[in-house]
Amino acid sequence: MPYTKGWKSYADQVDQLEARGLEIGDRESAIRYMKRIGYYRISGYWFPLRKRTGPVVLLNDAGQRPQRIREVRIPLDEFLDGARLADAIELYVFDKKLRMLTLDALERIEIALRVDISHTLGAIDAFAYLRPACLHPDFSESIDQTRGVTRHHEWLGRHARLVGRSREDFVRHNKEKYGLPLAIWVACEVWDFGTLSTLFGGMRESEQDAISQLYGVKNGRIFATWLRSLNYLRNICAHHSRLWNRNIIDQPKLPPLGEVPGLDRFRHDAHARARCYLLLLLTKHLMDVINPGST
Repeated sequence: MPYTKGWKSYADQVDQLEARGLEIGDRESAIRYMKRIGYYRISGYWFPLRKRTGPVVLLNDAGQRPQRIREVRIPLDEFLDGARLADAIELYVFDKKLRMLTLDALERIEIALRVDISHTLGAIDAFAYLRPACLHPDFSESIDQTRGVTRHHEWLGRHARLVGRSREDFVRHNKEKYGLPLAIWVACEVWDFGTLSTLFGGMRESEQDAISQLYGVKNGRIFATWLRSLNYLRNICAHHSRLWNRNIIDQPKLPPLGEVPGLDRFRHDAHARARCYLLLLLTKHLMDVINPGST
């Protein structure tokens, strides 16, 4: 459909919110929030304060009632009685602090995983990350029919870009003294969380299990989904996206009952599995191993 929403001044944005029933409070402060944070970003935090319709049945693409009836309440432009802009701003500030705390923990996890992966694969070969025989065949040998290359081949391209654009002294030193490729315990220091999690997912099961068991998870394939989900969490935080009240698309698999007792409650609760609290519990579980004295 054509886009019909026009440009509005910051004052007009505040007027629109007030006309829709949101309590503005200090008008000059409200205008400053629009200038420094932005109407669209703040809207994610006042979304729960909007009125909603009664239950509505969503039709399928053909305009027919689906076999599985799904009733939803459609949000309206108007706000609930008593809703305040201050409530949305408080949530925004809370979310910012939550992201910063989460990034702090994920940084420690990322560094620990660099050591785990490089130490485990390095014991096999200093350049194991280059050797298809040192990795799982599904990762290093199976050709992706849409791209025509292996996932390992794609991963190596990403690795090469990270090495190529690095300006770290240790990278320059190793290139000048030994040339390329870099030994895994050197190369891992330029990898980001996504590169680490992808390589872990491509490792052989024996090496995956050896690392995951350090964290009390017997099955390395389950642990691989944890790392993929935590990379998703890291990207949300690093890109300053909203974490509070967000649906988590890349959800982790749960270990067997009792293996990580704090996760058992999520097994039969699909809604809870789609919220960030589960990922924060995974983060806490890993931090209890990496730095048990951390607050």
